[in-house]
Amino acid sequence: MQESYDVIVAGSGAAGMTAAVRAATKGLKVLIVEKAHKIGGTSATSGGVTWIPNHGLGTDDSPEQAMTYVKAVANGPINEKRVDIFLETGPQMIAFLQEIGMKPVPMPWPDYFPEAPGARADRSVVFPMYDGRRLGDLFPLMREQFTRFKLMNRYAMDFMEANTISTRSPGWKRTLAKVMGRYWLDVSTRKLTRRDRMMSLGGALIGPLVEQFVKLGGEFRLGTVVKKLVIENGHVTGVVTERFGRTETLLARHGVIACSGGFEWNQELRDRYFTVPGSIRNSSTPEDGNKGEVLKAGLEIGAATEFTETGWWVPTMSLPLSTASNFEEIHQAVFDVGRPHSVCVNRNGDRFVDEACGYDRFGNAMMEDQLKTGANTPCWLVFDATFRYKFTAGGVMPTALMPDRKIPPSWWDHYIFRAPTIRELAGKIEVNADKLEAVVAKMNEYAKSGVDPEFGRGGNAYDVNFGDPALKPNPCLGEIGKAPFYAIPVSLGDLGTKGGLKCDAQARVLDSNDQPIAGLYAAGNASGSPFGNAYPGAGGTIGPAMVFGFIAADMVVAEAQKAGLGQFTHNQK
Repeated sequence: MQESYDVIVAGSGAAGMTAAVRAATKGLKVLIVEKAHKIGGTSATSGGVTWIPNHGLGTDDSPEQAMTYVKAVANGPINEKRVDIFLETGPQMIAFLQEIGMKPVPMPWPDYFPEAPGARADRSVVFPMYDGRRLGDLFPLMREQFTRFKLMNRYAMDFMEANTISTRSPGWKRTLAKVMGRYWLDVSTRKLTRRDRMMSLGGALIGPLVEQFVKLGGEFRLGTVVKKLVIENGHVTGVVTERFGRTETLLARHGVIACSGGFEWNQELRDRYFTVPGSIRNSSTPEDGNKGEVLKAGLEIGAATEFTETGWWVPTMSLPLSTASNFEEIHQAVFDVGRPHSVCVNRNGDRFVDEACGYDRFGNAMMEDQLKTGANTPCWLVFDATFRYKFTAGGVMPTALMPDRKIPPSWWDHYIFRAPTIRELAGKIEVNADKLEAVVAKMNEYAKSGVDPEFGRGGNAYDVNFGDPALKPNPCLGEIGKAPFYAIPVSLGDLGTKGGLKCDAQARVLDSNDQPIAGLYAAGNASGSPFGNAYPGAGGTIGPAMVFGFIAADMVVAEAQKAGLGQFTHNQK
């Protein structure tokens, strides 16, 4: 007999977990199929931030103000109907999370375009640290954070702790002692595993959702890839999966919800769709993870796509894994590129962006400069010894944690470059020395005046938020003058793809005639972003992913009611 469920959710990230928990609270029998052998998807490795305007957590935001902002920052077409329903449903989704015991906390972070009309600094929501012991035997199966989000690849930190330590803000030593003490005083966990049982950032979002899902009787099937969608009389009725070479058909009585991520790890699809394809190796999502299997399955049954030409951009760099020879790890340089005492130039030696802007804006600037000059992707982050002492540079930690003498010899002049003068550094990285010296001289003048007349670095609330508050007159501009001088190559990386299966405002997947494909829904990076190419604020990926997962679940529940499911079972909300 073929196994049958009320709804099958493909993917266990934020979109999939929200959809699954919502459907399970309504009494549906839910199965999550997850390609990886760990639970949590890309979301578990992320910052776990959700961008939810008018979230109802004590602000005076409004859908109208948020729509004004989204329209102002749109870099191309957007799906207004989907934005409308996102803004309308976001507060309901947040209220639902509170109902099931989660504690969303708004953060005072500026939107990524703070100069735009309608921008605010309270739309991003995070979740407090979560105790992994609550998951029992599932804890070891939860996807871990990347090393970039853990101190010394061991200690879990929340946002405030990470920022205090990385910028050496007042009290950073006390914060460091607190983080390390919390870990080593957890004697019972240390006897079992090196892993920190406290789950932060993306783990703090996924952990409680998994806890609720299991309590509601939901099932996981890990290491299971969706290869095809089963369609009968125009209605999606299940999925064909593959696990350890074995093919199996799983039936879904009331719907399939695709929440399986994008296609950033499929070079063929990147080459087909992306304006500047880039390499899969520059992606900062879990390696060899999101390859677009469900996208291809949707295309096979006539689904349409939208916004597939671009990704959620982020500057990245690579470093060898210290624990595994011949393997490299991608590191994000999200805020590093905009720290004071540094500048970014393309391979011609020219600046091309306000380096302290939002990471997606930075990535779009890289892409535009590449199309214009052919001398970007990668570009160079150039900095001095003051920067090196204070800040991270991708995976290169500040000198207090990683002095030059501890950097492996094989890294020098391959992954990180060093020279006693700017001119000699220019020679090493093959950038015109006269140009680079002139750029650095300009930056030093801007640091004195506090004004960047070229790109306005440090001239808005977002930029300033990640500068050095002790630096005057502009926290984002510091003299690049203390030898030695350094450079690292910065690639056009991504947090996933912005495009995928085309959906309507009810999260229903559409065909080439813009008609819903019965029984098939999508959310997260498996679908097209409602914002098109825009990235409005921190959590602009996960916020809509969770909201449309929530909407898709309610649509499946409505279909189940129409089909005469009868009395739902437990914990109806």
